[in-house]
Amino acid sequence: MADFDQELDASGLNCPLPILRAKKALGTLSSGQVLRVVATDPGSVKDFEAFAKQTGNTLLDSGEEGGKFVFRIQKA
Repeated sequence: MADFDQELDASGLNCPLPILRAKKALGTLSSGQVLRVVATDPGSVKDFEAFAKQTGNTLLDSGEEGGKFVFRIQKA
């Protein structure tokens, strides 16, 4: 079983597109569900930390996989 409910591939997109796409995707999820985001923009690391704080959603974890940045955000 996957540890997320929906995946968003924001590879190749630069700020602020990964955040905007994530915001849109989170809007389709129910409270408590998890969105996994894959991004290539190094700036997205700080962006998603700030995004989580501003929106009240929880950034469960972030890391790097194969040169891409991966985030798991739980909807508030």
